[in-house]
Amino acid sequence: MLRTPGGLTQAEIARATGLSPASVSNIVRELTEEGTASVTLVRHNGRRARKVTLNPDAGLVAGVDFGNRHMRVAIADLAHNVLTEDYQTLSYGHKAADGIPRCEAAVRKVFEMVGKPRADLIGVCVGLPGPVVATTGRLSSPTILPGWAEVDVAAALHDALHVPVVVDNDAKLGALAESLWGSGRGLSDFAYIKVSTGIGAGLVLNGHLYRGADGTAGEIGHTTIEENGPVCRCGNRGCLEVLAGVPALLDLLRRSHGEDFSIEDMLRGSAAGDVGCRRVISDAGRHIGVAVANLCNLLSLQRIIIGGELALAGDLLISAITDSMSRRAISISAQHTEVTISTLGGRAGVLGAVARALQEGDRYVTLPFEPTPPLALTG
Repeated sequence: MLRTPGGLTQAEIARATGLSPASVSNIVRELTEEGTASVTLVRHNGRRARKVTLNPDAGLVAGVDFGNRHMRVAIADLAHNVLTEDYQTLSYGHKAADGIPRCEAAVRKVFEMVGKPRADLIGVCVGLPGPVVATTGRLSSPTILPGWAEVDVAAALHDALHVPVVVDNDAKLGALAESLWGSGRGLSDFAYIKVSTGIGAGLVLNGHLYRGADGTAGEIGHTTIEENGPVCRCGNRGCLEVLAGVPALLDLLRRSHGEDFSIEDMLRGSAAGDVGCRRVISDAGRHIGVAVANLCNLLSLQRIIIGGELALAGDLLISAITDSMSRRAISISAQHTEVTISTLGGRAGVLGAVARALQEGDRYVTLPFEPTPPLALTG
């Protein structure tokens, strides 16, 4: 329980676990004596209370976020402080045979950066773009990273780093990060939608990170928007991803802006008033709004949080999503669902991976308490 919110009062622990205050006090004393936890006196709800936190020196965890063109690695202590991060650009469509050794090297690098022994590492979480099957920890679809299909990433990194490794979907990790430290903090029902090469959603329902029967819930990018639309990599037609994913938008713009036109060029063009760039971003928002309306009608969400590369388009994207959602969702759902940009930006995936690693691989995440402040970058 202490690993999830980053610190609780003894009274909160007693209420959540059903243990008696005396039992909690005894356990906390044992944890304190062995150096695993520490206790500080705080003011909580106007009263003096004993807050229990895990000892930062009791171990470190690593979070890893792989995208189609990048890898981001962070390490954090058990008190939820991020000590440092490392970002590397990877070749487009990189393979696991290259990515896993670079991941191992990056983990060792960040430990050297903060002067900590690698022996302090107690666990790692790796986020990958695409549906990850809960029982195997492997990508079930190779559409975004074909070179990672059916690779047992957890086993490969475990062999290299000799610590437990868990693998998860990047959008789900983004939702976890938003729950604890971002725009989803304090909410019980919301969706985090990552719009990049692919489009995926992480769902928090009734305070829980929802995974579904096989762990692959949230593949909103493969909902049908246009029945007779373009063929998607998944084999279906008119999927949201093939209409609003970054590659689809760039394909449209490269006809008039040149073959080397990039996502960065598109965002700069949009900010500068380029009508073509603004049109494709607005159209993407309209398509995303259709999927968001369906989510709202089905789940009655409090907030939709947009992350990923396309989120950098800002108000242009959000207004298009909101307008489209408002036209299609039932009025009560549209009125009570806010659409906003992620406050964690490109760090959402790696912070979610850190949080998942801190939970020691728990399959489901429950958020019964007010979360702690955002992870601090102290290194």
